[in-house]
Amino acid sequence: FGINAGAGFFIVLFVTFFQVHSLQIFTWLAFSGAALAAAIVFMISAVGKDGATPLKLTLAGTAVAALFASLTQGMLAANEKALEEVLFWLAGSVSGRKLEMLTAVLPYFIVGWLGSLVLAQKVNILMMGDDVAKGLGQRTNAVKAGAALLVVLLAGSSVAIAGPIGFIGIIVPHIARALVGVDHRWVLPYCSLIGAILLIAADIGARYILMPREVPVGIVTAFLGVPFFVYIARRGIIAK
Repeated sequence: FGINAGAGFFIVLFVTFFQVHSLQIFTWLAFSGAALAAAIVFMISAVGKDGATPLKLTLAGTAVAALFASLTQGMLAANEKALEEVLFWLAGSVSGRKLEMLTAVLPYFIVGWLGSLVLAQKVNILMMGDDVAKGLGQRTNAVKAGAALLVVLLAGSSVAIAGPIGFIGIIVPHIARALVGVDHRWVLPYCSLIGAILLIAADIGARYILMPREVPVGIVTAFLGVPFFVYIARRGIIAK
């Protein structure tokens, strides 16, 4: 959905033009940018009679992410001070995050997590295809809009606190599906647990790789995620 790119763009924008330097303010800026990016993606993908199909969401998300990333890089290239200010956050890290930052977005976490569990069965039906879901009486556009809102609440809150940590969202769902199948009523809770375990393990590794300095945890997850992504791609090609 371009959530990471939207969050990073908002932070760089306010650091560059409004001299914002507080990590707590970064949290709300990132959340706002993530929400804006997701809203733009959903509105673009919803154009047309088919509505927001997975393919259109993917294409729109890629385009919006590229746009925000280009704008962010342009501002950073023109302002070295802003680059120094936000580079560690853009790499992804949980270092220096205080409990107050978590409590600020905790209500969004709770609403998003509980809402995803409520919507899980409807998503299972939607996975069978729009025609089947509509035949069973499901309002597919409403389900997609609700799912998009929950994505903003959960992913936006996470990015707001820890920064754009990549590859967690690629690795974890595949592990969860391998363990419990494709039923989202089980996949979603397992994703929460496995994602937390993976992030903690990566953070521990980040603290010891270059002691006494700490490597951004996003770099560690990238080292884990790239080989995993290649493995998934190769397996898909072989299966075809």
